[in-house]
Amino acid sequence: MKKISCLLLILLLCATGIVAQTLPAVNVENAKGKTISTQSLITGRPFILSFWGVTCKPCITELNTLNEVLEEWRKEVDFDIVAASIDDNRFTSRARSMAQGYGWEFTCIFDKNQDLKRAMNVSLTPQTFIIDAKGNVVYAHSGYTPGSELELLKKLKELQEK
Repeated sequence: MKKISCLLLILLLCATGIVAQTLPAVNVENAKGKTISTQSLITGRPFILSFWGVTCKPCITELNTLNEVLEEWRKEVDFDIVAASIDDNRFTSRARSMAQGYGWEFTCIFDKNQDLKRAMNVSLTPQTFIIDAKGNVVYAHSGYTPGSELELLKKLKELQEK
């Protein structure tokens, strides 16, 4: 009976989303083209992980907005931003050029094989996550509308208060 109760509790927690997803260990490329593990992104402080593609205008708008508010937000919360391009080999060089051209002052990674995208069940871009200091996914959001970035700041502040 105890086994059944335990199993039911675990299933209930999974169904309600209470069991946290963690950042999967996947190999991606950094801005210099070097292969790194996503585990190296976990540095002891929370970060925003935003999936984007070169043809996704809302993605670019969101990342440009985050770049604009980055310094101001860092006065309130200690955090990082990681932009994960999901573009394949044909578009990776364009994605690198775009990230550099926009002058993004945060970490850019390139998920050419879309391993990270699949591991995190990303189906549409932009898809944005907040990862806590221990590597747990604590927030997820799809799409972007102007002003929705303020929800990210709110969630980052809540993490800081814990």
